[in-house]
Amino acid sequence: MRILLIGAAGRLGTAVGGALADRGHDVLAVGRTSGDLRFDIADPAQITELYERVGKVDAVASAAGDVPYKPVADMTPDDYESAFRGKVLSQVELVRQGLANVAERGSFTLVTGVLSREPIPTGSAASMANGALDAFVRAAAIEIAPQRINAVSATVFTESLEEYGDFFPGIRPVDVADVAQAYVRSVEGGQTGQVYTLD
Repeated sequence: MRILLIGAAGRLGTAVGGALADRGHDVLAVGRTSGDLRFDIADPAQITELYERVGKVDAVASAAGDVPYKPVADMTPDDYESAFRGKVLSQVELVRQGLANVAERGSFTLVTGVLSREPIPTGSAASMANGALDAFVRAAAIEIAPQRINAVSATVFTESLEEYGDFFPGIRPVDVADVAQAYVRSVEGGQTGQVYTLD
């Protein structure tokens, strides 16, 4: 399959790209500052340019999304708008614009996260964004068939515990390689409207 991978240079994106390439797929790596293609998916116009550049693909997989982390009392309207634009609208737009570019039975895989189910202090924007994406995936699935759409929702990565472990007390981490396999399942499998949880 020819697969467009957004956020390919990050920890998750690197693992996903490797897992897909190991299975013989042609992975087109997209990032803001690195990768085969340089585009910022937070800008709808750049998503249009990206699809014009790559043409038809069999799948789109996203491992990118930015949200601010602050206590609710310190958040501003701009912070919440930034979270919604950076993680939700960017991925929704990947799907909306991608419908014409993804194969008839192709797929979209989005990234959400554990905070829609297990909130933490300072994580309200991430919880909001993840919950919105979980709901979008379920709703979009009933409209875009036979194209498919799923999301991968993981907790903190084992490999990131040194940096982020203190924010997830008592929450079991997951190896990033296991998260990458959920992307493989979404891309190669037959399910749609699923949120694959790893926690």
